[in-house]
Amino acid sequence: MEDEQETNHQTDTEEQKAPPENKQGKKVEMHFLDHLEELRWRIIKALGGIVVAAIFCAIIGHWLVEDVLLKPVLNVTPALAVINLKPYGKVLVYMQVVLLGGFILSVPIILYQFWKFIEPGLYPGERRYIFAIVAFSSICFFLGVAFAYFIMLPITLQFFAGFGTAAIENTIAINEYVSFVLRLMIAAGLVFEMPMVSFFLSRLGILTPAFMRFYRRHAYTVLLILAALITPADIVSMGILAVPLLLLYEFSIFISRVAMRKRELAQEEPT
Repeated sequence: MEDEQETNHQTDTEEQKAPPENKQGKKVEMHFLDHLEELRWRIIKALGGIVVAAIFCAIIGHWLVEDVLLKPVLNVTPALAVINLKPYGKVLVYMQVVLLGGFILSVPIILYQFWKFIEPGLYPGERRYIFAIVAFSSICFFLGVAFAYFIMLPITLQFFAGFGTAAIENTIAINEYVSFVLRLMIAAGLVFEMPMVSFFLSRLGILTPAFMRFYRRHAYTVLLILAALITPADIVSMGILAVPLLLLYEFSIFISRVAMRKRELAQEEPT
């Protein structure tokens, strides 16, 4: 009897120590060092995606600089002259275009690696939405980039070119212009991730639609300040960015409501 009780006790102890099952039904146990190792490989894969995208941007670098980045400034009336003020200025411009262009193109890979890293902490019902979440996040980012390039940039440059007296000639340093364009595009892409951030925080139970509605006025103030920090010091570009930011906040409330509902359904599903 004692041997039988001891055997049952050992069996119960082993069952208690048994690691959780993953989505394939295999036993998986991840300690702190395992998480660090997983994080290391996810970072390496994300950096690998940036390197591959940067190489692609280097191959088409001349087209990116001449036909993409310089096109908005060359279409402004009155004309804005772009000049190089340093012997190595063009080299720095192309390096900047390659690196930041690689980052922009590799955003889907970076987002995928991020969600794969946190996948073990998701409910089984949530894991099947990873590809959809990555696709939606990528679309939001690229919409922000496109909004900055096709809407904000032309209007802002036209405002700067026509502002003040015509006696002052408009001449722009190429490195400052490229930095301005790329910074504006990346910043707009990041702020357009607001619905995705709302979705993520709501799935974690940190953010709720009621909280967002209650602090709507405070959020509007923060968004207006954010628009002023991202854009140049003029009311035109600030207003152009502020409008979609406020609309995105309202859309994020809806996304938060959907995310909370999905979280409740995922908790009800058997693990």
